[in-house]
Amino acid sequence: MHNYEVEIKVLLSSKENKDKFKENLKHKLIDLKFLWQNSQLNHYFIWWDFHKLKENIIKILPKEKQESLKNILSLNWKHSFRTRYEKGNSILVIKLAIDDTTSSNWIVRLEWEHIFKNKKIDDLDKILLDSDFEYQAKWSRKREEYKSKNNINITIDKNAWYWYLSEFEMVVSSRKDAEKAEENIRKLLNELELTELNQDKLAKMFKYYNENWEKYYGTDKYFILSDNWKIKDFTHK
Repeated sequence: MHNYEVEIKVLLSSKENKDKFKENLKHKLIDLKFLWQNSQLNHYFIWWDFHKLKENIIKILPKEKQESLKNILSLNWKHSFRTRYEKGNSILVIKLAIDDTTSSNWIVRLEWEHIFKNKKIDDLDKILLDSDFEYQAKWSRKREEYKSKNNINITIDKNAWYWYLSEFEMVVSSRKDAEKAEENIRKLLNELELTELNQDKLAKMFKYYNENWEKYYGTDKYFILSDNWKIKDFTHK
């Protein structure tokens, strides 16, 4: 069984905006519940050989995940592969776009993932690299996660490139539920008087980071993209 992930990003930029955003959440969402806070590593990949990946990874997957992996790899949509390291575990995440937003930052996605407990991210990465994958970029971030009404998860990230960013996300089990979830998220954004991060700007930022990720990964550095496509570097304080 696959899940559908519905996600909309809001760029907060400065620490001052982030602090105001948190106060606004607490003031307007009386049911807001803090879930957890941690640090994450996220490694993105391009190019691949699905046949080799199946051969290399199925032997370490539980039986109930083997068929669902084969199924999601067989779908003729644009795949996105990443590994994530958090709480001492590594996670393989596969996402497929099912809407018309940008391929790397779409709003509605079909999602498959599996947690490899107590596994180093470099060891999981090696399985992908041995399957003809290549690194696209490595990201690092600190994340706080909250849950609001209608089971909307709200995260606040401190990224090594986005600066401060919030994601509003729901995970559901059907395409029909995904449409309703997007409607609920947009309604909440409207109540909070928030603006979705423009997809074109997001795509440009994503492209620049992928070309320069080694400069930012694992650091407190970030950049701002102006309207005339000028890059200015900063360091988190």
